[in-house]
Amino acid sequence: MAKFDLAMSRCFSNKFLRARASWFYSCFNSQFGREQRAVLAGRNAYDQQQGIGQQSSALLRRNTHRIEKGLSMSPRRAVFAQDYIVETVACFNQCIECEQLCTDELNWAHDVLHHYFETVEQTVIVTQAQLSFEAAKSKYSARFGDADSGSDVTEAIKIPYQKHELQSSEVTAEQFHGLCQQRRSVRWFTSESVPDKLLNQAIETASLAPSACNRQPFQFYVANEQSMATKVAKLAGGTVGFADNIPCTLVVVGDLSAYALERDRHVIYLDGALASMQLMLALETLGLSTCPINWPDIEVPEQKMAKLLKLEAHQRPVMLIAVGYAKDSGMIPYSQKKTVTVLRKDIE
Repeated sequence: MAKFDLAMSRCFSNKFLRARASWFYSCFNSQFGREQRAVLAGRNAYDQQQGIGQQSSALLRRNTHRIEKGLSMSPRRAVFAQDYIVETVACFNQCIECEQLCTDELNWAHDVLHHYFETVEQTVIVTQAQLSFEAAKSKYSARFGDADSGSDVTEAIKIPYQKHELQSSEVTAEQFHGLCQQRRSVRWFTSESVPDKLLNQAIETASLAPSACNRQPFQFYVANEQSMATKVAKLAGGTVGFADNIPCTLVVVGDLSAYALERDRHVIYLDGALASMQLMLALETLGLSTCPINWPDIEVPEQKMAKLLKLEAHQRPVMLIAVGYAKDSGMIPYSQKKTVTVLRKDIE
């Protein structure tokens, strides 16, 4: 079968047939089948949920972020977001009734919308949306208090701010470089358990990573018990020989129901990887070592992982991360990295 697959791929090596690669992957190679099914399942789930999940709304997050970008523009337009402001307010109204939806997310949307209507000039569409927003605020006030005093009187209002208002970090470039040098892929751990408190602290730091339209289409599935951590890790082919000593395994799972269109199908991997790197660096500062574990798209392990984690059809594992306290005597591969000369390509 492998020889036939190779032979057929060579047949499609010329420019004419390569432009029709879908023929090859439809008729002779089904390796993209699971991805296609997951993307379609994601589209269906987004449509059925109208962009509103149980704990988070991808539609509300995306549109609120788009409004924030409009508010942050320099110069700022007198009117913007007319194409989606009515949709955003309607979504906000629906989300108020979702008791499991993240409160911080709803408060952020409220504050940004409130600031938007204070800022933009009135048009027929803006006025229509504002009237709907004012009606929604009564329901919002019933849940969270005075809607005109911000999302929470004990917190700063969640709207765009100027760069100088940020608290500056005291970490120098040299210190950060040293942290990145210190973080190596560790495969040998002690038997000491990983405190949940430290995991949550690192996940909170990881949540600060950038994400396309702030949708954050991922979750960290945590196996923080030795036998389960090993069971999960063994599903990945790259853990042979060290899976039995992993005290904690995380599975980064992407959610394709955050997107209405196929064009965004790769964002779960981009956003998941950005957050995962931030997570690993955060764990390193907390005294915990990590090892990112590749998750190739292979059907049998995919089926086993989906069953073990009870994943929906639109959820896809992005990668695994082994976490634990490193053995001082454990060996670490040198792993020579590419130089700047190799990695940098100037655009001319």
